[in-house]
Amino acid sequence: MPPEICPNCGAEVPPKARACPKCGADEETGWSEEAQTGGLDLPEEKFDYDDFVKREFGEKSPVPRGVRWFWWVVALVLAVAFIVFWLR
Repeated sequence: MPPEICPNCGAEVPPKARACPKCGADEETGWSEEAQTGGLDLPEEKFDYDDFVKREFGEKSPVPRGVRWFWWVVALVLAVAFIVFWLR
């Protein structure tokens, strides 16, 4: 049974259609789960995000250290400027 909306192009598919009227996708080329993911050449293994981050960035943290104090200073300067502006 065809889907109501073609997963290939997004067009509406009639209830007993054998193929999408817009793009021609059918069970063999675009409706089945195998047809949608079969040609992607994805690995079967489970993805390990932590391992990926270590390989991509090394052991160092991607966020530089010492940035937090900068934002405290910015907030303090803005607060003082706001108070001074408000009291005038």
